[in-house]
Amino acid sequence: MLQSLYENVKVKGILEWRREEDRKYMMSLTTENLLLPYYHEAGIIRITYLPKTMHGGWDSPLSMIRGTVCGHWLSTAALLYSETGDEVIKARADKIVREIGRCQRENGGEWCFSIPEKYLLWLKEGKRTWAPQYVCHKTMAGLLDMYRLAGNEQALEIVKRAADWFLRYTENIRDEQMAQMMWEETGGLMELFADLYAVTKEPDHLELMRRYERKDLFRLLETEENPLVNMHANSTVPEIMGAARAYEVTGEERYRRLVERYWKIAVDKSGMYVTGGQTSGEAWTPEQSHGSRLSDTNQEHCLVYNMMRLADYLFRWTGRAEYADYWERNLYNGIFAQGFYKEDKFEQFGGDTLEPKYGYVAYYLPLHAGAKKVWGSRIKDFWCCHNTLMQANASFHQALFFREGNQIFSPQYQEGDAVFTVDGRQVKLEQRIDSCTGEIIRIEKVNREITNRPNFIRVKIHVKCTEDAVFSLSLRTPWWLSGPMSITIDGEEVVCSKDEKGFVTLKRTWKENEIVVTLPKAVMVWPLPERPDTVAFLDGPVALAGLIEEERTLYYKEKPEEILVPYDERRWADWLTGWKTINQPVNFVFKPIYKIGYETYTTYFPVRRINND
Repeated sequence: MLQSLYENVKVKGILEWRREEDRKYMMSLTTENLLLPYYHEAGIIRITYLPKTMHGGWDSPLSMIRGTVCGHWLSTAALLYSETGDEVIKARADKIVREIGRCQRENGGEWCFSIPEKYLLWLKEGKRTWAPQYVCHKTMAGLLDMYRLAGNEQALEIVKRAADWFLRYTENIRDEQMAQMMWEETGGLMELFADLYAVTKEPDHLELMRRYERKDLFRLLETEENPLVNMHANSTVPEIMGAARAYEVTGEERYRRLVERYWKIAVDKSGMYVTGGQTSGEAWTPEQSHGSRLSDTNQEHCLVYNMMRLADYLFRWTGRAEYADYWERNLYNGIFAQGFYKEDKFEQFGGDTLEPKYGYVAYYLPLHAGAKKVWGSRIKDFWCCHNTLMQANASFHQALFFREGNQIFSPQYQEGDAVFTVDGRQVKLEQRIDSCTGEIIRIEKVNREITNRPNFIRVKIHVKCTEDAVFSLSLRTPWWLSGPMSITIDGEEVVCSKDEKGFVTLKRTWKENEIVVTLPKAVMVWPLPERPDTVAFLDGPVALAGLIEEERTLYYKEKPEEILVPYDERRWADWLTGWKTINQPVNFVFKPIYKIGYETYTTYFPVRRINND
């Protein structure tokens, strides 16, 4: 099984920018507001009025799922600390842990949550409530992350005492009763208790993990039926990640089979939209039938993040490139497209003269004709997606470099540094995207060699060893390659032979070396599976969308890919990402969907071949 090198990885480039935007957002949320529902539940304060600076939406004092933000905040703080060692954010997180411990004491020594215990008692009695176990999961997960990633011992003790409450709560409970209770989202309680068991090895925590199996779903997954069609997607993914973590902590193969079966149904058999997403109205769509579900509620941000986490489990188990491909596609067309949007005034087609616009998070990524993203506010909405926004943009370092023995994997072509040891020798990998541009004032050869926007991605990896070190470096061959991938080491071309798992592996003695990887790409089409004459467009792994308010038929002579040509490709020393249609009755501009902020756009277009005469 592959192990992430996250403890010794630092992201760079666009990932670092997004991580820092994430940190700024995190630090803008006050400790007082984060702790308010915990204090209120513990009787430490009384809420007698609602000031304008108080959290609104799903984290307001009137919401039945108030407090989920704080749990995610703790998880995000722990992730940021694990990468950057940021003592400021850790100090704030440690204070929040102490205060939750204080609330736990005020509540009798076990209950440490932001909602009343009676919400869970109502759930047990069959009364309608709103996901109270989900709320508890987020608090315990944040605390456990503070222990695992930031070394906070008190956080672990709080979780253990809270687990005692859940152990009694679920005693002598009937299977039918538990099944009904799980119809209200449980979040990732099974995964949480598996994580806790991995730390403590206490049988009670293993028992809690098993009690929170989604037995009705798991039974159906073991048959040939598809239980996912029209089912709420994001309530099932955390449950199947519970099975994934259960496999890791118990070694029981049935859990792994459930995860693999889930993936086969949700991804392989069902297919996906051009973005990598696959839902509408938060429900899984029918297998290979997506056109009738194009809507303003495609692709929930939370689901994108959780499916990327599920892909990470499967990648670590198998080392197969297909799971890294999925992660990459959803990174660009989900996490990038739905969070921390900042307008580039010079790239904003049809922009105005006001200050650059900003967007925190888009709950959905609409894919219907004439779509517009709806951006949530900083503190007045607090959808669930605000929470996964924080965690997603703090966790990039966990997905860049992995190892198995002396084999190092670089499955993502993103910028970052990794440090590790091989046989006692320290090794540093510095991975960067080559811009393929030179300064516009100096005379530079690259400006004469690459005269138009490159139809490839070029990645440079610098290897620096304190002494000669022997290890293998495995690089992914992406699904979107338009031609042979090429690799040079210190200027000499090497043979690229893809293995059965989709990687090229370079094994040699390393000291001070430069690897250059060139990945050719081109515009591709992605048809609706049931409507092959209706397509979306991709530039490598990046989904494109037309800046147009309605669906239009597009015409081509040989291949629909020829409809798009580069547009406004260069600014100063930067290659831009615009495209434009040609030979249409009226031509218009395309942009990467992750570059679209407040414009109206259309993603899928009917295409028709015309005669060459």
